[in-house]
Amino acid sequence: MTDTVNKDVSELIVEIVDSAEDGLSSAEVYAQLKQIYPDKAPVYRTVGRKLLALVEEGELVRSGKARAVRYRRSAETPVLNTVNDAEQSLPISDESKAVRDYVRRPLQGREPVGYQRAFLESYIPNHTCYLPDRVRQDLYSIGEIRPTALPAGSTYQPETVNRLLVDLSWASSRLEGNTYSRIDTENLFEKGIYAAGKDRVEATMILNHKRAIEMLLNNAEHIDHNMYTFMGLHGLLSSNLMGDPADCGRLRKKIVEIGGSVYSPAGVPQVVEECFRMFLAKARDIEDPYEQSFFTMVHLPYLQPFTDVNKRTARLGANIPLIRNRLCPLSFIGVSERDYIEGNLGVYELNETSLLQDMYMWAYERSCQRYNVLQEKDRAGDPDPFRLRYEIALAAVVGRIVKEQLEPTPECIAGLAQGQVPASDIHQFADLVNTELQNLHIGLLLRNGISLEEFNAWEQHKAASSPAGTSTNSP
Repeated sequence: MTDTVNKDVSELIVEIVDSAEDGLSSAEVYAQLKQIYPDKAPVYRTVGRKLLALVEEGELVRSGKARAVRYRRSAETPVLNTVNDAEQSLPISDESKAVRDYVRRPLQGREPVGYQRAFLESYIPNHTCYLPDRVRQDLYSIGEIRPTALPAGSTYQPETVNRLLVDLSWASSRLEGNTYSRIDTENLFEKGIYAAGKDRVEATMILNHKRAIEMLLNNAEHIDHNMYTFMGLHGLLSSNLMGDPADCGRLRKKIVEIGGSVYSPAGVPQVVEECFRMFLAKARDIEDPYEQSFFTMVHLPYLQPFTDVNKRTARLGANIPLIRNRLCPLSFIGVSERDYIEGNLGVYELNETSLLQDMYMWAYERSCQRYNVLQEKDRAGDPDPFRLRYEIALAAVVGRIVKEQLEPTPECIAGLAQGQVPASDIHQFADLVNTELQNLHIGLLLRNGISLEEFNAWEQHKAASSPAGTSTNSP
């Protein structure tokens, strides 16, 4: 490996894994990175996050379970956006299949339609439900975040916030045809590095997402389905991207067309504003956060209240009730552009929500899997890097002490660890050995190479060598 100092950590991980024919575990990848960056290696959790991101990107593949998980270089195949991958990955109902078959017809085989105001007017909050009770119960079962201590003013744990900023900014932009990779997005956020050969418009789109998501997270107690929030959200997402800057954060007064569709949105500005205010009022009255979220996904793109950047506003707007209620966010990771477009076409041309609902549920399950893993990691804490460095020496020394029934004095431990642990670390290592011995039980014997008979003999030796008067009776 050459010029490692100037390489991104993700690039180094790919090179490290690529050089191993049988793949590597996360611990093995971390150990090699420690050799490359002896003074400033990333923390173990960062390496794990990078590995997961590279799997999402398709750069690596993950196999095995639990401690047997290994990472290998993937074949050069498309990751998420091919038609076959999308069709295989997104399970849909028979009703949704009928919608999909219709919107896949050539344009001349579909009936031209305009905006149906009655579709919005007929929705009665807390009576009409796009998401059935059983669906919402399933979403709660996977989306509720367990109570945990949070930094003041925070909605999610910092690790979840950091991942959401990258995931949602990247995935939402990708659904607009943005070609930045997830790694490109991380570099843009963390280092301010613009991807080589990419249009600055793409970077602007992603940075706008970041600012808009931060606004939602930082104002969780104040955001709602109102003009202030949604105009501000659109203003952030569309900043420096509109043909006419005056259109940023304002309702449209122009006619817009939907490419690849026979649907024509409302063209009268007064109707657009009336329906937008009706949309906000109905959404605000919906009590269930998942129904409120999905209602936003359905009606905001259908109305097309802005000259452009409507679907982006809807995707972030759909997260408002999730953020407000501290439910798992919706990042759209893994959603193919075709699945997303076809779900919206079903709403535009048929006023049918089933295909979009299937996409929403599948995408939300994917998001929960990612963020629930992070929550478990937050509770577990970072692996102790000192213990990780001396894991083998620790097992060897603990095993010797038990098998030979030795007294674990600092001198004894230093002698047993000679050649494995440097003198500068021996005091901390001795503390680690004694902690392991104090906590030793049947479930930890195998990892220290100790048989049950050796453990029982050691326990008897400790009891016999205890000072006289070890009675447990109280005075």
